[in-house]
Amino acid sequence: MKFIDEAILEVIAGHGGKGCVSFRREKYVPRGGPDGGNGGRGGHVILTATHNMSTLMDFRYKKELAAEVGHKGMGGQCEGRCGMDLVVPVPVGTVVYDNETNEIMIDFTIDGQQGIIAKGGRGGKGNAFFVTSTRQTPRFAQAGEEGEKKTVRLELKLLADVGLIGCPNAGKSTFLSVVSKARPKIADYPFTTVEPCLGVVQYGDCSPFVVADLPGLIEGAHEGRGMGDRFLKHAERTRIMLHMISVSPEEETTPLERYAVIKKEVASYYRAREQAATGLGTETTAACPREIVVFSKIDLIDAATLAEFVRDFTRTTRSEVVPVSSATGKNVAVLLKMIGQALNR
Repeated sequence: MKFIDEAILEVIAGHGGKGCVSFRREKYVPRGGPDGGNGGRGGHVILTATHNMSTLMDFRYKKELAAEVGHKGMGGQCEGRCGMDLVVPVPVGTVVYDNETNEIMIDFTIDGQQGIIAKGGRGGKGNAFFVTSTRQTPRFAQAGEEGEKKTVRLELKLLADVGLIGCPNAGKSTFLSVVSKARPKIADYPFTTVEPCLGVVQYGDCSPFVVADLPGLIEGAHEGRGMGDRFLKHAERTRIMLHMISVSPEEETTPLERYAVIKKEVASYYRAREQAATGLGTETTAACPREIVVFSKIDLIDAATLAEFVRDFTRTTRSEVVPVSSATGKNVAVLLKMIGQALNR
């Protein structure tokens, strides 16, 4: 199933039903008086979060959501039936934006959470409602109010504790397949990961945590090069960003140079998100999570070269680095323990 994480929809709530103009007519009851009932409320458009969906694929071709209109009132002061609410499921992690103002309308983070996206119009009053001591036979009624009509943007942000980022072929998918039961596509060419993949990791006494494997980044990703940086939004909710850097001899640049490229792209992404939020007068919710740097594929180089890479990296960045090999399992347990302890703080 194709992974779709954005959709733009037209949502139309139901129109309220018209009020009724009616007069009571019964044998032996002259001048029975007005008895027109009120119209029913139009249906709301409601979204509800569910764990049974993992993509916005259902909205790829469905571009309009419309609720039922309210029914008109009837004589005998009978109110019209309310229009049925349209309840539409979305994946947990979906954020709903007003497409015109870019304001967040609702953020679905809990299974079963519901939110009214467009409210149905109120039903019109029948002529019985307008009876007064000086106006005993009103011959008019209200029309129902129009339901809300909006253009909304749905944006899916996967709920994960740890996000894997790095250049293509950095060993992210292999690492995920080793530490979890996830089976992402693995190959010896760039961009084998074209959509995010989730895996649940259970290590020792630590609580289980979810790891998201994100498509690789290259220089200029914030300008749309390669797969672009659009998948970085799935890392916004993570508490830890695992930056994986391959130390394979096949790499043409040093680990430090590749690290600088990815850091620049991530910083450009978050800066753009912040500027967009500030320009619209809204608070930014995008904040860089904690980072753990990992040197991967250490089984492909000798110990002296690895030590030199680690020494140069830590001396320049003042950051700790964890060398691991997913193929041999070396230091994988050390890394998982570090992640578990960081998440439990």
